[in-house]
Amino acid sequence: MNTFGHSFRLSIFGESHGPGVGAVIDGVPAGLPLHSQDFRPDLRRRLPATRGTTPRRETDSPQIRSGVFQDQTTGSPILIFFPNQDIRSEDYNSLKNLARPGQADFAAYHKFGGSNDPRGGGHFSGRLTAGLVAAGVIAKKIITPTSVEARLSEAGGSTAIEETVEAALKEKDSVGGVVECRASPLPVGLGEPFFDSAESLISHLVFSIPGIKGIEFGAGFQLSRMRGSEANDIILNKDGKTRTNYNGGLTGGLTNGNELFLRIAVRPTPSIPRPQPTVDLETGEKRVILIKGRHDTCIALRMPVILEAAVAVVLADLMLRAQKTPLVWRKE
Repeated sequence: MNTFGHSFRLSIFGESHGPGVGAVIDGVPAGLPLHSQDFRPDLRRRLPATRGTTPRRETDSPQIRSGVFQDQTTGSPILIFFPNQDIRSEDYNSLKNLARPGQADFAAYHKFGGSNDPRGGGHFSGRLTAGLVAAGVIAKKIITPTSVEARLSEAGGSTAIEETVEAALKEKDSVGGVVECRASPLPVGLGEPFFDSAESLISHLVFSIPGIKGIEFGAGFQLSRMRGSEANDIILNKDGKTRTNYNGGLTGGLTNGNELFLRIAVRPTPSIPRPQPTVDLETGEKRVILIKGRHDTCIALRMPVILEAAVAVVLADLMLRAQKTPLVWRKE
């Protein structure tokens, strides 16, 4: 479904080439200062602004249509809307029945009986992450003073990110990347085992982001190559501070007071300006397509702020559930 969360509930709506996209956020405590300008820094980070990002230019100025009065949250659901203004749906006219390799076209066509919106991926588009980033802005306010920061650490298997993206551009191809995220300080004990452990919820929301194909916490897969004597994070004091942080600040599905650390794998953009073989979804006839439209050469370039939002949303939900929210903004 399109709703996530328990105490901090996020619903996503819209399509890439529909009237717009957005989010409904429920469970936000009343009295939280919130102005449309608060969204600008993170939404700017999500915008395509560097080489290797899509030429599509949306202003992404948030329209807050409910849940806020006189720049304070009212306790009712907050609806944030982003109109789609720079759309070129004609780029997809010739692809209506042609499944783009690596995209959701084939599976969505069969799941929805051909009624899915094929323009720019419709509801499967990365365009919908604008609503997630907006929810992340609110979540970051709720979890203050906890800070969530992410960065792109490599693209196409190289730390020479700009050069790698430039090479892919020249070759009319695309590259993926690895994004790492850190969050601190955190209270001990966030998470609701068994099925709502902190890792489970973060992974759930992260894998809802289009293009994510892997996640690891702390040392991740490297832990499988260690012995217990190496992998155990030795506790140094009663606050739970550890000598190492191979477990990424999580043990038993709970935050343990150390820095939360995770990495995600972002796949290469599947829509590339090269001829690719496919089939006609109606006739089964083999075809060759050349995808037009406007696409990112490296979607990972825009992923850090989206990952921050996902992590912040989960942390806000867990803090509200555990009643461990600082609520530094609440009036005395």
